[in-house]
Amino acid sequence: MRRLLVPLVLATTLALSAAPAVVQGAAAAAPSSGRHGHGQVREPVRFATFNASLNRNNEGDLLSDLSTPDNAQAKTIAEIIQRSHPDVLLVNEFDYVAGGEAARLFRDNYLAVSQHGADPVDYPYYYVAPVNTGVPSGFDLDNDGTVGGPNDAFGFGFFPGQYGMVVYSKFPIETQRVRTFQHFLWKDMPGALLPDDPSTAEPADWYSPEELAVFRLSSKSHWDLPVRTPQGVVHFLVSHPTPPVFDGPEDRNGTRNFDEIRFWADYVAGRHYVYDDRGRHGGLARGARFVIAGDQNSDPLDGDSIPGATAQLLDSPRVNAGHPPTSEGAVEASLLQGGVNLTHLSPAAEDTADFSEPPGNLRADYVLPSRSLRILDSAVFWPPQTDPLSALTGTFPFPSSDHRLVWVDVARKPGRP
Repeated sequence: MRRLLVPLVLATTLALSAAPAVVQGAAAAAPSSGRHGHGQVREPVRFATFNASLNRNNEGDLLSDLSTPDNAQAKTIAEIIQRSHPDVLLVNEFDYVAGGEAARLFRDNYLAVSQHGADPVDYPYYYVAPVNTGVPSGFDLDNDGTVGGPNDAFGFGFFPGQYGMVVYSKFPIETQRVRTFQHFLWKDMPGALLPDDPSTAEPADWYSPEELAVFRLSSKSHWDLPVRTPQGVVHFLVSHPTPPVFDGPEDRNGTRNFDEIRFWADYVAGRHYVYDDRGRHGGLARGARFVIAGDQNSDPLDGDSIPGATAQLLDSPRVNAGHPPTSEGAVEASLLQGGVNLTHLSPAAEDTADFSEPPGNLRADYVLPSRSLRILDSAVFWPPQTDPLSALTGTFPFPSSDHRLVWVDVARKPGRP
């Protein structure tokens, strides 16, 4: 699960505008014709996140798989999206391909084609950009005595862009106002939880000063995408923090996960230390509407993440964390699988990922609106086994992903401009 850098744009006129040194998604020729069309003002907007596991082992494999409409996993993922019908969607673990070709192929060959009778979904706009996964750092970041390979990349990955992400939208993305934070340095976060080498007496010394001078906070990237919705402009704040595992007692992934989650809490609080890839400092403007979304790889009470990691968002005075999305299927899975799931502290109904033990099933994926937005409805797409649609999520080996799509319907609060 990891990523690379910058953006590029298409508009409803099919005019492609490339941003400097980046790939950004584009628009189709027609305006949105989905559940909430552009002419339907002030209708609720459905935001969603889905770690779809559309990553591949080799560079170019995803492009090949999506070049025809016949890939079984992609068809299943597309049907889940069609059954949920989000207006604005983040897909995590979608390999980055320069030019956005993979994103376009998935949209045109799968999302725009009915899957088993589900209504096609039309996304005139999408956004992709490079990420840090698989990008060589030139340093021995895992301290195993060698330089090179996925553990020494800025984000874990076997090739640049593996485990990337894409945002699809029925509404225009204000591409000139997009902010990306791929290059923000971890050391520049005040009070950063920099990992400590337990074999020395020095604090926070897992990474050398030379490594910290280039080490990026984001294992993939953090994006602020302003979307012009019927509820006004909403900043879609998306990311995919590293899993807090696959390391040693230094807990370099756990501490990074904690601070990657913290980044959005500081950003919506308007902290000035934040700077984007264009060098602009400062967080989100006070009063701006936002939705934070992504696979945070952290459960509020269970699993391996540092305690309090997700509380940084859930307890933020600027975040509306009420009415957590739930599903019947998650409760059923917890009871059927048993084991550590029966000792978990977080409600099973809120689980979004079907993991083996350890850590068992967790709430890993979040869609968190700002307090200036009302939550009208929400759910996790995890049908119980009595529902024919449960075949889309299935059991291991999963036909789609070990994560579930999570959606939230929001509307601006009465009296808000």
